[in-house]
Amino acid sequence: MSVMVVRKKVTRKWEKLPGRNTFCCDGRVMMARQKGIFYLTLFLILGTCTLFFAFDVPPREDLCIEGKNVPREEENKNRCRYLAVQLSPAIPVFAAMLFLFSMATLLRTSFSDPGVIPRALPDEAAFIEMEIEATNGAVPQGQRPPPRIKNFQINNQIVKLKYCYTCKIFRPPRASHCSICDNCVERFDHHCPWVGNCVGKRNYRYFYLFILSLSLLTIYVFAFNIVYVALKSLKIGFLETLKETPGTVLEVLICFFTLWSVVGLTGFHTFLVALNQTTNEDIKGSWTGKNRVQNPYSHGNIVKNCCEVLCGPLPPSVLDRRGILPLEESGSRPPSTQETSSSLLPQSPAPTEHLSPNEMPEDTSTPEEMPPPEPPEPPQEVTGAEK
Repeated sequence: MSVMVVRKKVTRKWEKLPGRNTFCCDGRVMMARQKGIFYLTLFLILGTCTLFFAFDVPPREDLCIEGKNVPREEENKNRCRYLAVQLSPAIPVFAAMLFLFSMATLLRTSFSDPGVIPRALPDEAAFIEMEIEATNGAVPQGQRPPPRIKNFQINNQIVKLKYCYTCKIFRPPRASHCSICDNCVERFDHHCPWVGNCVGKRNYRYFYLFILSLSLLTIYVFAFNIVYVALKSLKIGFLETLKETPGTVLEVLICFFTLWSVVGLTGFHTFLVALNQTTNEDIKGSWTGKNRVQNPYSHGNIVKNCCEVLCGPLPPSVLDRRGILPLEESGSRPPSTQETSSSLLPQSPAPTEHLSPNEMPEDTSTPEEMPPPEPPEPPQEVTGAEK
């Protein structure tokens, strides 16, 4: 006798999460749907570093024809030991460390939860609506309802908590709703298309370390490309060097145009970290506007602000992306054997009518005994006799 084992399909919570995110590796990787610019970032970093290691710091056994009749020992000396041997063997090692660190922080920023706040459940949303109605009262027709705002005190300063009509919640302080990912993000900084994800409370430190290491890597590659061209030009001339090293020329151009934007972005975020401020707050002028309200999140000390932003405890994700949904919440679940057997019995109205035992014999009696209006006839005869 053969036994068939039926495995029920497990529905993870990430499959039913609202918003415009994509998930990979069974919910372990979380990104935005627009990932084209993220692939461009990967291509630029990988391509530039490949050109640097392949053309500018070649292995010792590689040879290069300089266009001159030079002995073999001179060819090894001029081509293969320009940077790795003649200057320092630590040059390619340090470049590799910067490259690996920048790639690790980029992937950590792109593939992690930035701090998405779950949306309110239907019961929670209904309770919040009741609270708002009780607070604001009935709004007459034709009048605009008052803004849904709660006041919250932080460091003896009033901070407004705004209501999100999409997530049906009052957003925590410093949180904001991302229009691209369609989610409320805690300590929302900005949505960065270059990393393909939002930048928030849970991945801001990795984003800052990424742009910092990328700035150092860009400066490093650009500087040693210039050194390499200068050393080669002393031997064979500047024009001959450009003709023989097209990879170096391409790298110099890429680094020159990306250097200003990457270094400028790193400097801007260093300024924000020192003030314990976000890009969203800086753009809106939350603490530098007309009111000149002091930033309640700043400790007044650059070292303390940097330690809180970059070295503070990392909160866990509240999404529980890989959690299992109950069977009633998962939309596509196969019916069980009890459900299929009960669906084949449509003649069962008795449980829905909830008839008492006393009413059951009356329903099964003969038709002559059914009409109940007969008992009120004696009072009608008495009234007729009195008349």
